Amino acid sequence: MTLNGFITLLRPDPGETTAVGTLGPSGTSSEVAATLLAHRLATPGGATAPVRLFDTYEEAGAALHAREVTHVVVANAYKAVHHFYMDQALDLSDVFVMDTPLYGIAVRRDAGPVPVSPTVASHPSPVPIIDQLLSSRHTSYKVIHCDSTSAAARAAVEGTADLALTTVPAAELHGLEFISRTRPIRMVWSVFTRPAPPGQSGRAA
Repeated sequence: MTLNGFITLLRPDPGETTAVGTLGPSGTSSEVAATLLAHRLATPGGATAPVRLFDTYEEAGAALHAREVTHVVVANAYKAVHHFYMDQALDLSDVFVMDTPLYGIAVRRDAGPVPVSPTVASHPSPVPIIDQLLSSRHTSYKVIHCDSTSAAARAAVEGTADLALTTVPAAELHGLEFISRTRPIRMVWSVFTRPAPPGQSGRAA
C-alpha cells in the first residue's frame, strides 16, 4: 500500500476517544484505509483507535450520527459519497490518497472450469477494471453487484458467482485464488466527523 498524501482539514480533539467506522466485512480496502487513519489518530504512546466495520457506508454514517464512532472513512469512488458531503451534521476532517490492496479476478480453489460467459461478483465502483483483468477468451460476462470486495469474494465461495473481482486480503480470507494479474487502484479517501462543540471550532490554524 502506498500513502501518497494526507491533508488534515480539522484538528481532532486530543482528549476524545476515537473509533473509526468504515465498510466491512474484514478484507475490504476501506478497512485498510481506516486502519491507517486509526494509527494516525493515535497519540504517542497511546492505544490505536479501534476500527468498526459495517455492512454499508450508510450504516457507518448512522453510527457516526449516533456517536458510536467518531470518524468514518469513505472511498471517493463510492457512487453515493455525495450524501456524506451534503450532510450538514457532518464535517469533512481529512482527505488522503492511498493505493488500495491489489485487485484481481479470483475463483474458488476447488471450482471447475470457468464458463466462457461467467458471472463476476464485484462492488459497483471497480467494475470498469474487470475488462482490464478478465481473460480475452471471456467475450462476455455478467456482473453481480455486492456491497464490498469482501462480500464479492464470499459470493464466489458460496457459488453465487463464478468469479469475484476482489482484493488480495479478501481472497486470502475466503480461500480464493487469482486467475488474472493484479493491480492496485489509486484512491482518494474522505474522513468525516461530527462538528466540534460550540466554542471548539477545531479548525486547523
